[in-house]
Amino acid sequence: MAVTFSDLHTESGLKSLNEFLVGKSYISGDQISKDDIKVYGAVLEKPGRDFPNASKWYESVSSQLALSFPGKAVGVSICGKTAAAAPVEAAPAKEAAGDDDDDLDLFGDETEEDKKAAEEREKAKKASSKKKESGKSSVLMDVKPWDDETDMVELEKAVRSVEMPGLFWGASKLVPVGYGIKKLQIMLTIVDDLVSVDSLIEERLTVEPCNEYIQSCDIVAFNKI
Repeated sequence: MAVTFSDLHTESGLKSLNEFLVGKSYISGDQISKDDIKVYGAVLEKPGRDFPNASKWYESVSSQLALSFPGKAVGVSICGKTAAAAPVEAAPAKEAAGDDDDDLDLFGDETEEDKKAAEEREKAKKASSKKKESGKSSVLMDVKPWDDETDMVELEKAVRSVEMPGLFWGASKLVPVGYGIKKLQIMLTIVDDLVSVDSLIEERLTVEPCNEYIQSCDIVAFNKI
């Protein structure tokens, strides 16, 4: 059965996650799964003491992710409040249409790909005794159409159709540029060791089939989490 979480960057979203994790170690069972990684990517930072279940789960996923990536971490500190703390408002037209792209749909069934990925992680842990914490980044990106006749609904569908491990699409809105042209402004969260934003743009978003709608992409803000 699918489970949906929304607005995990807010207190209400974390409260929902905290209540869901009562009596549970992980999202979809007794072991870490792809569902945990997906939710982990949407939680911008470790939940506080007000959310003990979510905080314990976050620490557990963080420690297991660290085992999956060889290398020595030197430690990174982030000062100030990142842009990721303030989600971009969704376009009113999309709200009226009942858009739920920002929700996370989780499916508990384990696929052959999931099993293969788990085996590869176990091999990596045995092959190296070194540990590294995998960092995450929050990115705000402008996606520009070819002209004012470009279907912006289809453009956003093309953007969100790009899926890869460690990539999580977030909220979006349409921003007027001029002469009737609008650009799509969209947030995404990435696991740094798995996703390169430059490669995402050059190898996925600005080539076929996405380039039927997308002329270019610009990074507006890039913040380490």
